[in-house]
Amino acid sequence: MKRVGKPVFFIVFILLVLLTYAAFFGISTTYGDLDRIYIKGADQIRWGIDIRGGVDVTFSPPEGTDATDAEMSAAESVIKMRLLSQNITDSEVYTDFDNDRIIVRFPWKSDEKDFNPEAAIEELGKTALLTFRKGVPADQTTMLLIDNPEDVVLSGSDVEKAEAVIDTQTNTPVVALTLKESGKEKFAVATKEQMGKQISIWMDNELISAPTVNAEITDGQALISGNFDTESAMKLANQINGGALPFKLETQNYNAISPILGLGAKDAMVLAGAIAFVIIAIFMIVYYKLPGFVATIALMGQVAGSIAAITGFFPLLPSFTLTLPGIAGIILGIGFGVDANIISAERIREEIRTGKSIDSSIQSGFKNAFSAIFDSNITVVFIAAILMGVFGPPNGVFAIPFNFLFSWMGLGTATAGSIYSFGYTLMVSIILNFVMGVFCSRLMLRSLSGFKPFRKAWLYGGEK
Repeated sequence: MKRVGKPVFFIVFILLVLLTYAAFFGISTTYGDLDRIYIKGADQIRWGIDIRGGVDVTFSPPEGTDATDAEMSAAESVIKMRLLSQNITDSEVYTDFDNDRIIVRFPWKSDEKDFNPEAAIEELGKTALLTFRKGVPADQTTMLLIDNPEDVVLSGSDVEKAEAVIDTQTNTPVVALTLKESGKEKFAVATKEQMGKQISIWMDNELISAPTVNAEITDGQALISGNFDTESAMKLANQINGGALPFKLETQNYNAISPILGLGAKDAMVLAGAIAFVIIAIFMIVYYKLPGFVATIALMGQVAGSIAAITGFFPLLPSFTLTLPGIAGIILGIGFGVDANIISAERIREEIRTGKSIDSSIQSGFKNAFSAIFDSNITVVFIAAILMGVFGPPNGVFAIPFNFLFSWMGLGTATAGSIYSFGYTLMVSIILNFVMGVFCSRLMLRSLSGFKPFRKAWLYGGEK
């Protein structure tokens, strides 16, 4: 059997130490008052509303209203825009098209002491006010609707629909605007007056677009062009449609979550996890000697990798909102990591006690342990995938296999962000368990076994 080179242990160890440092402390530079963050640390984790506090609310059209998918998409777009206008960027908005529901979750602002959830919900659910206005004011960010009412060309009630289409002449995405009879004459007059000038489009008090008039439009059919891609064209179409919604969103239910309880629970879980890790590390090292020492390093890498997967360290995994169940998923994943390393250490001990050499025992021990580790871990991966599918965004990768089932049963995805967080962290931890507990542990132990001081059977569970 070919041995692993002696430097391999130090290479793997250094890489895991660097990963741990970067995951927990991040990497940033400071030049005067300018801070530049390259890698976010654990102190910059986005905490969920169950920890940070906030609002969990479900909106729906009035009872008896059969909203179309386009209307629900437009309503979702309006809610997202209103959240951004209030500087609430860390929010979750899901639309259940089957049951005409929009689930919204957003945290309290970190510096907000007097939070009024009822007022916030009323602001999100009120009917959107869409206006088309002549020109663009000097202050292009906000406009009080009572200012210059004569500049208003159209309102949302004058719009029939808006949709993202491809302009056949330029082969680029545009927004096709169709007006009702009430808006055709008004728009014809305005486009004639504003030839070569802009007509701005406003949602509530926010500017959403300001196209330039290139022709007089008398038939109520207009194309809004610009530097659109498909996504931005659809976004603008949804925003315009949102201003023409024939209904006001009603609140089905809401929960206001106190940040004090959440922060206390978070600190308690993190402290419990840290104490448990130290106790497990001591037990592994005392009972399993060298394999236990290697297992502790691998577990450290697993924890660091889990944190990195939340902060956005890995390019393929964006930053993620961590909830209390998400922390539980990490701790549970560590438990599976301990189990994997114990199985490997026990198999190595069994091989050593049959009289095999150290190299052969390590090789056979990991090989015999792998099937048991794989079987137990792969089932958890399936469970985590199901949790992410059932309780995640309806358009998520894991939700797609369940959409047909939910549609057939008349149900919508639950979109419970806290459960989705649990599934996410659990899956990441289990995948990292394969990488750290199986691959890295094997490399480090086989490398250490090449050093003469570590070629003693008792260090692997044999007799002294």
